[in-house]
Formats: sequence, C-alpha cells, structure tokens
Amino acid sequence: MKKSVSSSWLVIVILISISFNVSAKEKTYLFDVEKTGSGDQSIIFIPGFSCSGDVWDETVADYKDNYTCYVLTMAGFAGTAPQTNPTFTGWENSIAEYIQDNNITKPIIIGHSMGGGLAMALAADYPDLIGKIVVVDALPCLAAIMDPSFKSKENNDCSEIVTSITSASDDEFYQMQKKNIPMLLADTSKSELVIGWSVKSDRTTFAEMYCDFSNTDLREKISNIKCPALILLEASFANFKSGIEEQYKNLKTADLQYADKGLHFIMFDDKEWYDNQLKKFIGQ
Repeated sequence: MKKSVSSSWLVIVILISISFNVSAKEKTYLFDVEKTGSGDQSIIFIPGFSCSGDVWDETVADYKDNYTCYVLTMAGFAGTAPQTNPTFTGWENSIAEYIQDNNITKPIIIGHSMGGGLAMALAADYPDLIGKIVVVDALPCLAAIMDPSFKSKENNDCSEIVTSITSASDDEFYQMQKKNIPMLLADTSKSELVIGWSVKSDRTTFAEMYCDFSNTDLREKISNIKCPALILLEASFANFKSGIEEQYKNLKTADLQYADKGLHFIMFDDKEWYDNQLKKFIGQ
C-alpha cells in the first residue's frame, strides 16, 4: 500500500512539473520580440504607433555587436496578431513582465513616439528595473501641447473613434495614412514603408490605442524616474521649447536635445545627428 501511495505521488509531481514547463514555454506577451546580439548590456527597442520593430533596423545594426538587442512589435501593429482590449498600461506592464521573466538586468529602453511614452512609463513605474531611457520624439502628454490644462478622462469612451476607423474602406484608410505621412516623415523614400505598417495594422487595435494614448498623461508620473533620460525631439519642437520644458519639468534626469532637421521619424530624417546623440549617451 505504501508503495502504491508513493508511486501515485511521484506521478502527480511529474505531471505538475510537466504542466509548469509547458505553461512557461507557452507564456505570451503583448508583443512580438526579435532578439539579436549577445552583449552583457541589453537594449530594448519599442517602436511608435502602428510601426513595426523594423523601424529600428539601422540602429540595431550599429549596436548588436556589443549589446543584446530586443526589438518589439506591439500586438496588432504592422501585421502582428492582435490581442483583445489593448491598453497603454497593459502594454507597459507586459514589457516589465518580460524583462523580469527573462532576467534582463537594467536594460536601456529606446522608444519612438508612443514607444517613448512606454519608455517613460516603465522607468517611472519600475524605477529599479530600468538602466537608461532614450525617448525619440515623444512628450509626457501629447494632448497638452495644444491644451496645457488637459486632464485625462476616467473611463474614456473610445467607441466613436473605433467606429470611424474600423468602418473606413481599405482605400479610405490608406489615403488617410498617405495624407498624414508628409507631416511625420521628410524622407520620402521611407513613406510607403511606414504607410504599409499602418495599413497592415489591426484596425481595432489602431483605433483603441490611438484613443488610449491620446488620453495618457505622464507629466506627474515622470517625477518617479531615477535613471538617466535622453530626450530627442524633432526640429520643429524647438519653436515650443517653453511648453515642452514645462511638460518635462518633473523629469529631473532629462537631457532635452532638438534635431537639426526633419520631422517625427528622427532616426530616418536626421540620422547622423541621431546616431551621434545615441553614441554620446550609451556608447557603441
């Protein structure tokens, strides 16, 4: 009898172990990841709204020999599989979970646009987890550049935006992106690439995240950031320095730098300046 009971417990332990290993392997995050390089220091690259992680290809090529690079593409963007009910905070927490689960020590976070917002949120909410951040053309509160008194809405209703974007025909949506791209990108050779990422994005994710990020205000939260922070801003933002510096006043470690030329996609439009700023801040 004792032998039978002992054998039964052994079977249970083995089944639990198998179940744990399977669930660990099957764990999913709210983004796809491409890992390259094998350096002791890690860099996590977060693309901007609706963009593929491929936006970082040229930057990763410069750093993968000396750093371990993790390039994210958020779920539902640029052809990746969507997940239900996406939120800015949900994405932030999923990235933090990935860092912890994979024992990534004090990574450098480089984020563009909404990815820059995620970099700030991560460094603020998980101040002991992040080594440095680079924010490429993002503000703590996008809406406040036009309305400094902006306040985030609780239980923000995104239904109208979702309906508008999801009901557009494929051609209407493409034309919408084509109309907007000259305000975001000066390098016309990259225009169709960037438009293509938007067109391949899941429409519901596109709409819900546009609405959620537009309602995000990090101006107070960034006071919790401890790590060094390099803020790279497009050239035209130099005309709004007072408002931008007001937004960043609570980020005591911020080093604000304004590009010499180009628009929102600084890594394309002012590459030499961008590359030099990164080298000074994180090395190569």
